[in-house]
Amino acid sequence: MRTISDMLAFAVTDGMLHFELTATYEIFTAPQLDYDVKVCGNGPVRVGRFTLEPDLPLDQLGRADTVIVPAVADVDEPIDLELVQAVRAAHDAGARIVSLCTGAFVLAEAGLLDGLRATTHWAHTDVLAERYPRVEVDPDVLYVDNGQVMTSAGKAAAIDLSLYLIRGDHGTATANTAARRLVVSPHRDGGQAQFVLAPVPSDEGHPLTELFGWALTRLDQALTVEDMARQANMSSRHLARLFKAVTGTTPLQWLHAQRIRRAQELLEMTDDSVEMIAEVSGMGTATTLRRHFHRTVGVPPDTYRRTFRPVGGRP
Repeated sequence: MRTISDMLAFAVTDGMLHFELTATYEIFTAPQLDYDVKVCGNGPVRVGRFTLEPDLPLDQLGRADTVIVPAVADVDEPIDLELVQAVRAAHDAGARIVSLCTGAFVLAEAGLLDGLRATTHWAHTDVLAERYPRVEVDPDVLYVDNGQVMTSAGKAAAIDLSLYLIRGDHGTATANTAARRLVVSPHRDGGQAQFVLAPVPSDEGHPLTELFGWALTRLDQALTVEDMARQANMSSRHLARLFKAVTGTTPLQWLHAQRIRRAQELLEMTDDSVEMIAEVSGMGTATTLRRHFHRTVGVPPDTYRRTFRPVGGRP
């Protein structure tokens, strides 16, 4: 474990998102943790709709044992060069560097993710991979621990990674206390999926629009590509080309994703057994559902239900 007097610094600049910064700041400033928390930036700094007055300038990041880089609001905007240089210098001085959500773009710009596996919010993983080809971008995890460098996915995953850090620094009991204070799950493994599935486009007039609706009402049936092509009044080859263009996947992969999505909804919103959900979602048996659900989502159906079920049970 690290010593409780470690300095933990948030590296901030104009244009960062409010949620990731304030939520994790609240976590790490809990009195039982005793981190020496500082906000470093060449301020005043605009964060969302608020103006923040940092405790220290960016060049003091080198004093920190842990540096947290919150999410940037617009990944298409040029990244603050002073921030990049300060984060790189802190890394070179031995600090542990942690990015939240799109803060991974700052780490990538600093060269800290070259040759490493990393993640960010699922909506930006393709951009991160294209812009920084030396980074091994994993879109299907909550967070990645590379030792000195860590990255997390979207908003809730920032909390998951924060609790993971506390667990490593102060032990499980302290992390569980912090989770209870936040009323969140005490532990979600970093390898767990971001729970994002293939989309269901709904453009009016698109040749696949009616087919999507038709298929979604028949998920419990043994649909084939030929069935879908016949319903859409086109060849199977043409259907496959359209699906690739619209959804980025094949008809059967899309159908599989929608069945998993239906199973997720039923796990969240009903008391139905896994056996019944398997039948209704078109997975056939509970064994088949468990196997495919775990492979796609990253956790078993029962674990998913416990994590995402509304407080108090079914709405």
